[in-house]
Order: sequence, then C-alpha cells, then structure tokens
Amino acid sequence: MEQNNYYGALQQPTNSGFNAKSTTNEVIKGIDLTGKTAIVTGGNTGIGLETVRTLSEAGATVIVPARDVEKAKRNLNGIPNIIIEEMDLMNPDSIDSFAQKFMQSNQLLHLLINNAGIMWVPLRRDDRGFESQLATNYLALFQLTAKLWPALKKANGARVVNVSSGGHQFSDFNFEDPNFLNREYETLLGYGQSKTAVNLFSMEFDNRAKDFNVRSYSLCPGAVGETELAREAPIDLFQKLGYCDAEGNIFPEVAASLKTIPQGAATTVWAATSKLLNNIGGVYCENVDIASLSPNTAIIGGIKPYSLDEKKAKRLWELSEQMTGIQFDLN
Repeated sequence: MEQNNYYGALQQPTNSGFNAKSTTNEVIKGIDLTGKTAIVTGGNTGIGLETVRTLSEAGATVIVPARDVEKAKRNLNGIPNIIIEEMDLMNPDSIDSFAQKFMQSNQLLHLLINNAGIMWVPLRRDDRGFESQLATNYLALFQLTAKLWPALKKANGARVVNVSSGGHQFSDFNFEDPNFLNREYETLLGYGQSKTAVNLFSMEFDNRAKDFNVRSYSLCPGAVGETELAREAPIDLFQKLGYCDAEGNIFPEVAASLKTIPQGAATTVWAATSKLLNNIGGVYCENVDIASLSPNTAIIGGIKPYSLDEKKAKRLWELSEQMTGIQFDLN
C-alpha cells in the first residue's frame, strides 16, 4: 500500500541536485510541456508571473485567472500560449464562474498551481464574514480545486501545487476561532494559520486523490524581493521581525538573503514538473527539494509537525466543506 505523508512520513529531501540559488530556467531545462494545460492563480505578478513564463516557454498552455484583467494583459504581454480570464478569489461566485467556464470547455487540466495569496493586511472580512487571509490563501484554493477536480481526474496524471510559506510557523490552525471573532487580530497569526491550512489540505488532498493519478504538493518559495506581498505592511512590522532599522532601511544581511523572483518560483516549477515526485505526494517543499521536518524549537526552515497532523487535516477538510458549502467528494 502506498505510503502517505501523515506526520511527515515522507518529509525527506530527494537530493534533487538543486538548491536555494537555483532558478526556474535551470529547473525546467529538458522538460517539454507541449500539450499540457495549466492554471496559475496570481499569475500576473511576482513569482506567479515567472511561473507562467516558465511553463509557457516549455510548451504548456497557461490559463491565468486575474481580478484585474487589464493589469494582467499588460504584465503578461509577449508571453506565448496564455489565456487570461477574470476571477476574484475573495468572491466565491467569481471562483465558481471561472471554474464553470473552464469545465464547459472540456479541457483536461494537468497542472493547477494555486499561487495567489495575500499577507500583512489589516483585518478585513469577505461577504461571508471570513477573515481575508484565510479566505484568499486557503478557502479559495479549496473551492477552486474542488470545482476543477473532474478536469484534474480526467487528465490521468495531474498535479496540484499549492504555494504555502515558511510563515506557517507563525501559527497552527485555530479551529476554535479561525476568523478572529473572539480574539485579537494579529496579521501574522492570520497569515500563519492560512498557510498551515494550505499544508494540511495539500497532504490530505494528495492522500484522497492519488488513486486517481492526481498528486498534490505545498511549498515555501523563500523570502523573495520585488513581489507585491508587502504593499500594505507597516514599517513597524518589519522592525518587529528584525528586517529593518527605525527609519525603515532594510538591513544589508536581510537584503542579501532575499531570493530573486526566478529563484523564488523555482520550487513551484520543480514541484509541478520533477520526475523525482512521480511516485510521491502530499509533501512540503522548499529550496527546490522536499523539505525536512522542523523541530518545534526551530523558527526558520522546514515544516512544523502540526502542519502534517492527520487528525487536524481531516478536521480541516470537514470545516472547509462547512465554511464553503462544498461537498468535496473525490470519486
């Protein structure tokens, strides 16, 4: 019986030959995606855009759902084999509309890359009352994957790649109050639990989907400069984290540790295409390999054990169905 990754049973690096400095061009070398169809959320900026470019140049047809279609057209101009569609991850009806249009096209879906996310935002809620980071970073991902499941299954060899973060170490998932209704809101706690949810879902989804030849992965892209993630972050947050001085100047050693966008997107591309992962799934990756388990005392690198807890993963699946109103049965 094929093993699952509950409690980190499969969290062992593969010696992929790549590292934190590896780029998308290195990872995709020799891989032909002609005839494959990919969907990349958040694919018009940052590491998402680099992911789209890399997959496209390898021959894939890449569909990029975007809230701001005109911005997406500008940013993606000149990249071949792309289709831009409208979708707002904070609007469940918008997600349904996008998925329905894709399903009506009768295309197979070989790669679903749930890349879009938000961070360092003030307390906001969607129309359902759900906290915005949980809604955008996780519940939208759950909904979109569920709605596209038939196309993934029909591909007979699909992968779902969910961009998580080392920021999952900021917080376990709070089942008692996930939407900060009865506790003080802290943006990093909201972000952390949303990414822990991504990890738990990726593991549980893989265990349920592998019999249909669909595999799932979560990953940390690393600390990447030049993305839009920090556009709403106040300076005092960066000071608290030790990233900058009192005037907001980033410390040189922090700047030197940041990845470039092609380095940040490399793990996504690897998880989507590497033959080393053909018979393994449900794992959390970083630096273009499967990550190691992180001891509870560590705060940097690896994955926390609570992000791979079987009971929490199954409980989260049930809660996700309740919150979204979607019965996600894989059959």
